[in-house]
Amino acid sequence: MNKKLRVGILGATGMVGQRFISLLENHPWFNVVVLAASPQSAGKKYEEAVAGRWAMSSPIPKNIKNLKVLSVEDDFNKIIKEVDLVFSAIDLDKEKIKELEEKYAAAGIAVVSNNSAHRWTDDVPMIMPELNADHLDIINIQRKNRGWKKGLLVVKPNCSLQSYLPVIYALKKFGPKIVSVTTLQAISGAGKTFETWPEMVDNCIPFIGGEEEKTEKEPLKILGSIKGKKIVPDKNLNISATCVRVACSNGHMASVAVKFKKRPTKEQIIDVIENFKNPLAGLGLPSAPKQFIKYFTEDNRPQTKLDRDYENGMGITCGRFREDSALDWKFIALSHNTIRGAAGGAILIAELLYKKGYLD
Repeated sequence: MNKKLRVGILGATGMVGQRFISLLENHPWFNVVVLAASPQSAGKKYEEAVAGRWAMSSPIPKNIKNLKVLSVEDDFNKIIKEVDLVFSAIDLDKEKIKELEEKYAAAGIAVVSNNSAHRWTDDVPMIMPELNADHLDIINIQRKNRGWKKGLLVVKPNCSLQSYLPVIYALKKFGPKIVSVTTLQAISGAGKTFETWPEMVDNCIPFIGGEEEKTEKEPLKILGSIKGKKIVPDKNLNISATCVRVACSNGHMASVAVKFKKRPTKEQIIDVIENFKNPLAGLGLPSAPKQFIKYFTEDNRPQTKLDRDYENGMGITCGRFREDSALDWKFIALSHNTIRGAAGGAILIAELLYKKGYLD
C-alpha cells in the first residue's frame, strides 16, 4: 500500500468506538482522521468528550486526543470529503442506523458496521472472514441494486457467536445439525465496566435482550450461500441458545453441545481442530491471527482471564470436548468480545476488503 486509507469512526466515544481507536493506533494500512458521535459530543476535543469514561487499558493515542469530534449526522458533508472508509458503531435507533449507513455508502464511502441494523438485509454480507469471505461477492450485486459506484456496506455478526461458530465450522465435514449453546457474556458487551455497572459485581443476569435470537439466527446467514441477488441462510442447522451476562470485564465463553449427521470420534475432532488451516493465511492481513483456533487439552481451559487475549484477542480457544448424553459431543469455547467480536473483527473485514480490491 503506497498510502494509508483515511478512516472515520462513527460512534467514536462509546466502548466499541474506543476499541477501534486503540486497535487502529499505528495500523499499517489505515489512518484515523475523523471521529464522529452524537451532537452531545460534537465540537469537543476527543479527550474532553470521553473524559471520565475512557475504558481501554492503554491511554488515548496522542494523535487522537485533540481531534475535534464531529456530528455523525450534522457534519455528514464534511465527513465524506475526508474519509475513504468508516467503521460504524453508532448507538441510535435501528432504522436511523440503517438510513445513515446507507447514506454514507451512497456517497461513495465503504461502510463496515458493527451494528445489527443491516445484518438481515438481503444484499448486505455478514462476514466472519475465516468462515465466509466468499460472501463479499455480493458487493457487486449490492452496488448494482443501489446504483453505488464506489460505496459499499458490510456488517460483522454479533459478538455472542464468535466463540463457538468457528469450532462448528471447522467440524462441518461431520454435518453438525443440532447445537445447544449457553453463552457467558462479559459486561463490556453491554458497553459497561465494573465502575459504571457496580450491580454486576458478584452477579449473573440470565437475560440479555435480543442476544438469543441473534445467537441462533445469525450463524445461519454466515453459513448460507449467495443465490440470485441475496444471501440465503443455511437450512441444515438448528441452534438453541441461552445468553447470560456474567461478572467478567471482557471475554465471551460458550458451553456447547452438538449433534452431528456423522458422529466423529474425539480423536477426529481434535485432529480437525488442531490442523484447521486459516483461510486467510498468506494474505498478509495485519489483524489476522496466525492460528485461528487453539485446542486446550487441560480440563480447566480455556479460561476467560487467561485466554481471551490469545492471538492479540483475535484467536478462538476451545477445550473440554467430551461425550454428551443427549446429543453427541460438548465443549467450551472462548473469544474476546470487543476485539474479535467487535472492533477487531470489523478491522479484519476492512483489511480483507482492501486485499480483495473493494477499497480501490
